[in-house]
Amino acid sequence: MTIHIGAAPGEIAETVLLPGDPLRAKWAAETFLTDAVCVNRVRGMLGFTGNWRGNRVTIHGTGMGMPSLSIYVNELIRDYGARTLIRIGSAGAMQHDVKLRDLVLAMTASTVSTPSAAIFRELNFAPCADFGLLAAAHRAAVARGITAHVGGIYSSDVFYDERPDLNEQMTRHGVLAVEMEAAELYILAARHGVRALALLTVSDHLPTGAAMPPGDRERSFGDMVEIALEAAFA
Repeated sequence: MTIHIGAAPGEIAETVLLPGDPLRAKWAAETFLTDAVCVNRVRGMLGFTGNWRGNRVTIHGTGMGMPSLSIYVNELIRDYGARTLIRIGSAGAMQHDVKLRDLVLAMTASTVSTPSAAIFRELNFAPCADFGLLAAAHRAAVARGITAHVGGIYSSDVFYDERPDLNEQMTRHGVLAVEMEAAELYILAARHGVRALALLTVSDHLPTGAAMPPGDRERSFGDMVEIALEAAFA
């Protein structure tokens, strides 16, 4: 048990899927895992451990933003022995050829600031995904006929962004999408020598203002969970 995770020793699997929303963690565990058991309820941040095709998996919420994710990922790695961590979340597309419902596999994650920024001081550290997970996820997406874009994303520390000039520069430089957690996940994975990947379903489109209907979000999220699980155990 830690300050923020109430699981007993041994109740967290080495492979952890990380949706931001704790209720999505509950839905994913009930939908895709067998014998799923709730192992954390502290502060309403739900976590579940069960089995997928004979493999033990935990699905645990992280909350919104890098500071919240940093708390849970630090404890999952340091105190519970998590070795493979895959973020499963939504993102806003920044390129016209990245469409609603497409999948984005974040090869790198740029950011203005993360909770780890003070460690690096003047260095602009470049956090990146684990290549084995990235390649396996891309193969799984292609096999399912799902359009998957591989490249750089932007992890923002604000939801209501008022920097259109920055968005323009990111679009100009090929950034695929924006979300709020992946950069810190990749930094923590590098620090602790574990594997990490962010899989993101495009739910909104910044250039056009389009947004995915609620029903489509659930179906697309399900495809993403299955791809994440296949990648973790490829």
